[in-house]
Amino acid sequence: MKRFLVRIIVAVVALGAFLLPSLALAQQTLVIKPLAEKKVATLPAGELFWRIENFASLDQAKSAAGEWAVVTESAGKVWLFTLGPPGGASPGGAKVAEVGPIARIAAPEYLLRINEASGPPGAVTPVHSHPGSEAFFVLTGEQSIRGAHGTMVVKAGQPEAGHGPAMPMQVSSSGPVNLHSLVMFVVDAGKPFSSPATLP
Repeated sequence: MKRFLVRIIVAVVALGAFLLPSLALAQQTLVIKPLAEKKVATLPAGELFWRIENFASLDQAKSAAGEWAVVTESAGKVWLFTLGPPGGASPGGAKVAEVGPIARIAAPEYLLRINEASGPPGAVTPVHSHPGSEAFFVLTGEQSIRGAHGTMVVKAGQPEAGHGPAMPMQVSSSGPVNLHSLVMFVVDAGKPFSSPATLP
């Protein structure tokens, strides 16, 4: 009888050790913080890319910002994100990356937004969708975007264009260290920025 009880206790302890980390991970939510946004009436002609540049100061970045550009600060740096054709450059800027092509959408008015995503390994967002396209640039860690067509993995220093509008997705911090990424959006300004969704 004692052996039987010992086996039960060992099994319960082992099950708890297996389940507790999973439960802890399930409770962690990826932190999404809007950094900057801008509404525009039209989009640039031709293929769309996000150009990512760093500047020495906020004033310099604002001076270099054009019609389809958004300025923000993150990770101790000043960033200028410019939507337009590939291959451009802003005076005084240090080019970090170029992301695209970005899926074009049609809307009466557009919202350009830069979000910051951060969280420890295992942190996730709820399944959701956006009324437009997004692109990713990971500063530290690794970001996974799970969708109906599989999972896209974006590593530190890697720019990646995401899917087009109304695509259900779940974003997570999938690397061994904390995630810090910048996410660029072109969405329909007249629709909710994010909506609950389901994945098959």
